[in-house]
Amino acid sequence: MSKRRQSFTPEFKLEAVALVTEKGYSVTEACQALGVGPTALRRWIKQVEHEQNGVVLSGSQALTPEQHQIQELQKRIQRLEMEKEILKKATALLMSDEIKFRR
Repeated sequence: MSKRRQSFTPEFKLEAVALVTEKGYSVTEACQALGVGPTALRRWIKQVEHEQNGVVLSGSQALTPEQHQIQELQKRIQRLEMEKEILKKATALLMSDEIKFRR
């Protein structure tokens, strides 16, 4: 029987990190209190430290609100750029059709 992998919300991860960084818990104490593995907690701490320095680790969901907003805005920019390219192509196509009909 396989063990199912736990999934934690960004809010939970931030609270877990705060226990260590702000409340003075050791990693071991926080892990026991929350039922999380020490490797995961250390990874979350490292991720929050990186995000506070403005670096988002690729492939990971942002934990800090600021980095989460940056990721959302980047997705929006990507979508808008794709829509702009589609509109450019459609305009070019319509213009070429219009030129053909005028002849």
